[in-house]
Amino acid sequence: MPEKLEFPDDFLWGAATASYQIEGASYEDGKGLSIWDHFSHTPGKIHGGDTGDIACDHYHRYREDVANMKEMGLNAYRFSISWPRVIPEGKGKINKSGLDFYDRLVDTLLEAEIEPFVTLYHWDLPQNLQENGGWANRDTVGYFEDYATLVAHRLAGRVHHWITHNEPWVVSFLGHAFGVHAPGIMDFPLALQVSHHLLLSHAETVTVLKDAGDERTKVGITLNLSPIHPASEKKEDVEAAKIYDGHLNRWFLDPIFYGAYPPDMLDCYGEKVPQILPGDIGTISKKIDFLGVNYYTRHIVKHDPRQRILKISSVVPKEAEFTDMGWEIYPSGIYELLKRVQNDYSPEVMYITENGAAFPDTIGNDGKVEDERRINYLKEHFSFAHKAMLEGVRLKGYFVWSLMDNFEWAYGYSKRFGLIYVDYPTQKRIFKKSANWYRQVIQSNSV
Repeated sequence: MPEKLEFPDDFLWGAATASYQIEGASYEDGKGLSIWDHFSHTPGKIHGGDTGDIACDHYHRYREDVANMKEMGLNAYRFSISWPRVIPEGKGKINKSGLDFYDRLVDTLLEAEIEPFVTLYHWDLPQNLQENGGWANRDTVGYFEDYATLVAHRLAGRVHHWITHNEPWVVSFLGHAFGVHAPGIMDFPLALQVSHHLLLSHAETVTVLKDAGDERTKVGITLNLSPIHPASEKKEDVEAAKIYDGHLNRWFLDPIFYGAYPPDMLDCYGEKVPQILPGDIGTISKKIDFLGVNYYTRHIVKHDPRQRILKISSVVPKEAEFTDMGWEIYPSGIYELLKRVQNDYSPEVMYITENGAAFPDTIGNDGKVEDERRINYLKEHFSFAHKAMLEGVRLKGYFVWSLMDNFEWAYGYSKRFGLIYVDYPTQKRIFKKSANWYRQVIQSNSV
């Protein structure tokens, strides 16, 4: 590769966060409970008994955080809105204080010349709706549309990039099939029904956001996607890889872009397939302006008849390098993935809406955080993304996960993904070496 990889002049360099992971103020100013408030307070669910009650205290420190973004040179910031902060019960009464907070945050970002990318759902469903079936209840689709309408009209003219959902696969399967995320349910058919309702609510909301905006308004969805490789060239392993690709990638990509669920996955799921009403698929395939791609690693799988439903299991590659999450570091996967999505689905525009790595960062005696491994990780991923762009992939921006260390879901505060180190007892923010390196990347618009 050449020594310096130049990116287009209009390329967006950003960082990403999520409301429950950073905001804190879980019981302040009229906010209602979310499923993550409930789940994190359930004994045994979160590493170390951690909760997001305080997190990074971003609700009170957002001005400091935006100032840090500006100092880092970010020209875009992806964040999510907490549904129960603006509609405490998920429907009905509106919480003015919650809307006011996002008003102030957006205005502060715009004053700093940082483009807001707003995610409407990053997993914090109002607990009240969960008690009435949550995403398994089709009524939640309508409540989500009402919530989106409220937020879109409040932020109209200032927010031009909207993401309806973050990683519906995670919501569906980690939350409803495997029980490791809120709401902690283990019911595979229910998870499939949830996935359908998430896609339906996404599509219904596209129209709402467009109607509330103007000609600059762009709407998309963020999916967690990965290349899937067979553990061997055996026919059964190749088939296992195809099935897992269908489960993780195509189950969401196909209905959005092709207007149909993958036939091989409908066969695989059999009687477990969700209830799909007439007109649903036509709705789900409503045109979007961009696709958000979250990429962290690839998956290697083999046929495993002992496993229920999918009949596959994962294989850990030998002599690979891993992050603190135990995920293989596989930079070329981002190139492979972007090329595949561009070739197979041809989205108008793509953004990397999350990519990053957790490492066991510590503060040195000099007060600095030397995270060379994160710099190397990002540098290699940026380089492979650039290669994909040279080959025709319409990638327009890159959001590093994450702006700062935060509440990492079931892992609590034990994993650090941030460009900025957070000392949780004092809430002090410290730029890691990677943050200063990223600033140089943005300033030069090159790697």
